[in-house]
Amino acid sequence: MFYVSCSMRVVSGIQPSGQIHIGNYLGAIKQWISLQEKNECVFFVADLHSLTVPYEPKELQNKIIEKVIAYIAAGLDPEKSIIFVQSQVKEHTELCWMLNTVCPIGELERMTQFKEKSKKFKNNINAGLFNYPVLMAADILLYKAHAVPVGKDQEQHVELVRSIAKKFNQKFGETFPEPKSMLPKIGAKIMSLADPKKKMSKSDDPKSYISLFDEPEDIQKKIMSSQTDSGKDVIYNITKKPGISNLIVIYGLLADKTTEEIEKQFKGKNYSEFKKSLSKTVIEYLEPFRRKQKELLLRDVYVKEILNKGKLRAENIAQTTIQEARKKMGLE
Repeated sequence: MFYVSCSMRVVSGIQPSGQIHIGNYLGAIKQWISLQEKNECVFFVADLHSLTVPYEPKELQNKIIEKVIAYIAAGLDPEKSIIFVQSQVKEHTELCWMLNTVCPIGELERMTQFKEKSKKFKNNINAGLFNYPVLMAADILLYKAHAVPVGKDQEQHVELVRSIAKKFNQKFGETFPEPKSMLPKIGAKIMSLADPKKKMSKSDDPKSYISLFDEPEDIQKKIMSSQTDSGKDVIYNITKKPGISNLIVIYGLLADKTTEEIEKQFKGKNYSEFKKSLSKTVIEYLEPFRRKQKELLLRDVYVKEILNKGKLRAENIAQTTIQEARKKMGLE
């Protein structure tokens, strides 16, 4: 999952696999919502990226629609943003192939995410998994973004995008900006509720993350049973108290409070009291998302309309870029 921003345009993609959890929201989607107010925003479901790991083909289309509904329920506005499905804009794959011809294999071999996923999916180490960062580069450069606000785990990929853009420009003439990474100051990496030393992940045990659409009783159960640390003081110390520190970050971002304000609020109180308050905050914050999701699940035609309009608008931008790149490479 990543998103891209430039002075006039913001681009983001998220895979149609698993539940969108609170870590995805705080690390990325929350920023997209504010960015769409003053920027031209392009958001897509990264279905091509999702093919690199085991999945069920019969379920893919439903997963895509679920993801679009999640986007809108979380606050993306189809009137302010372009929302579409990646595979429906063929220029993503065309530019990917063109960029493959300038990307050195050695650069791809360095990617830590490939190494991690290769260990996780030992029976499915495919060329697409290896080549994933080049498609990500195409997703970004196709819309000529200048900055890439990402989670910590995608920073290395953005460096590769910069390298590919530079090599293309040197070989064929100035075409693409070299985008820069932009990390959120707080919340770039929300950790697992079950293991605060690991990043929150939708592919882990559901107890380790809070989905945007979890029922209130499930949210409370997950937070109350989340791993904390020795002692009972509600103090932020990421090294000595990673469990409670992670929960404090979540609380602060949802309640719009600083770490100091939270520590002061819970001075002399224990973890249980803090967790009860955090549960209430999370449940109330996510309630409008649950309500909107239920409404959109009944409006299938409306959701498909959004995707059709988004595809046409995205194509207008993508076709201009691809035509320029084709000319530079001598294909036209």
